[in-house]
Amino acid sequence: MNISKSKKFTEKHGPDAQPDPAIRDEILKYTKENELPCAVAFQIAEDSGILPAEVGKTADLMNFRIVKCQLGLFGYKPESKIVAADKDASEELKAAVSEAATDRRLPCRSAWEIASRFKVRKMTVSSTCEALNIKIKPCRLGAF
Repeated sequence: MNISKSKKFTEKHGPDAQPDPAIRDEILKYTKENELPCAVAFQIAEDSGILPAEVGKTADLMNFRIVKCQLGLFGYKPESKIVAADKDASEELKAAVSEAATDRRLPCRSAWEIASRFKVRKMTVSSTCEALNIKIKPCRLGAF
């Protein structure tokens, strides 16, 4: 396992934290180049019956980078962020995002719930957030 040297994701969990061996093994089955796609992390969580945050924490402790955020916020090359502001989002969607946000922040979980409720792509919700200058935070995987 070739650990990323550019950033120490382990630091946010304290010096005594250790990766969960079962989750680590699942992550290793589906990753390459020390990168764990967001969708894969969620699939591991669902298949294992655990919270996505546990997969994110284990990835951090392995010093793996989470990539290809399903909301388009990080992990894409070369730009990192691929989501763009959608000024033409429906008024209903804008209202739902604004109502769910607190202090100009919308939790990732809420973004997913709004996408499901409106039957739109997750990136449609994040594009609406961009247009409204609302940050999506915190991440369900703990990436931010």
